[in-house]
Amino acid sequence: MRELELKYGCNPNQKPARLFMPQGELPVEVLNGRPGYINFMDALNSWQLVKALKKATGLPAAASFKHVSPAGAALGLPLSETDRQVFFTGDGPLSPLACAYARARGADRLCSYGDWAALSDVCDADTARLLVPEVSDGVIAPGYTPEALELLRAKRKGNYNVVAIDPDYEPAKEETRLIYGIGFQQGYNDAAITGELLENIVTENRELPESAKRDLLLSLITLKYTQSNSVCYAKDGQTIGVGAGQQSRIHCTRLAGNKADTWWLRRHPKVLGLPFLPDVRRPDRDNAIDNYLLLEECSAVLADGAWQRLFTARPEALTAQERADWLKKLRDVSLGSDAFFPFGDNVERAVRSGVAYIAQPGGSIRDDNVIDTCNKYSIVMAFTGLRLFHH
Repeated sequence: MRELELKYGCNPNQKPARLFMPQGELPVEVLNGRPGYINFMDALNSWQLVKALKKATGLPAAASFKHVSPAGAALGLPLSETDRQVFFTGDGPLSPLACAYARARGADRLCSYGDWAALSDVCDADTARLLVPEVSDGVIAPGYTPEALELLRAKRKGNYNVVAIDPDYEPAKEETRLIYGIGFQQGYNDAAITGELLENIVTENRELPESAKRDLLLSLITLKYTQSNSVCYAKDGQTIGVGAGQQSRIHCTRLAGNKADTWWLRRHPKVLGLPFLPDVRRPDRDNAIDNYLLLEECSAVLADGAWQRLFTARPEALTAQERADWLKKLRDVSLGSDAFFPFGDNVERAVRSGVAYIAQPGGSIRDDNVIDTCNKYSIVMAFTGLRLFHH
């Protein structure tokens, strides 16, 4: 099949819309549902990300995409009991691929609402069981086991979007697009992201452990498929904060850092112990937790009468001091940037969210200032020499 008709484009007024190949057959097959224009943009971008992660690390990988940027991306490392609680996985069996998706979705559960999921490996039943209860638009993978496909086809009253992609498909060396009726052409971005990019360490501290190398590669590969400007924080084989599509580098760093802080605060004993009513849906729990962690919103969540709709008992508020003390425990975070840091203020903000390792292209006229700021905090920084803009 060379062409697939879509319901409409980015918006309902943008018709007709289609997916097509100028030459050859489409490398994708719709196994269930009717994916739309944006669905396929998310699917194809997220597939490139997880394919690259699997190639770079050898581990199963997953991504949770929203509006052509990842809300989260992760590798298939085992989950701790705290991870299981925070990610709502239950106590059932979890394959490495299921662990990868739990981590990707758990990176930013608020932004993953209505996500598109991407899986580097054949979707198994464990992973499908994680997808079923989540609010999600669809999934792309190189294949599905019969049990997984049966589970997914029953989701959303039988309308859940399930797409298979040929894992051996390689795009043309040049890519073309139209904007305002005018054609653009450029070479496909096939730049390989490997450990060699992390060899040019420019700081006094040069000790880069293997776990940090893995997380830096994860952050850089994630940035390759994130709308620019972008900065990505990563820890323990998963992204914990992605700041996508900002015009200012410091705004990227702040946005992603705030998300990393939220990821860590969700592990605070008070948050883990919130006494939710059993019938409170996952999206409502995520919203309640997010508001509970915002000091200015916490009082509204716990106001007389309001808490009764969510909790079996009125929870104790998380104080500003408790919040600050808990955030000080966040350490050994890795950070990637898709372009150079123009000022040391990015490092100053990053260190507040536990960043100890940084990878960025370098090349600013203020590189010396950025390096000095890293040295101030004993941060290890590598200049990759590779810009990763994506639009």
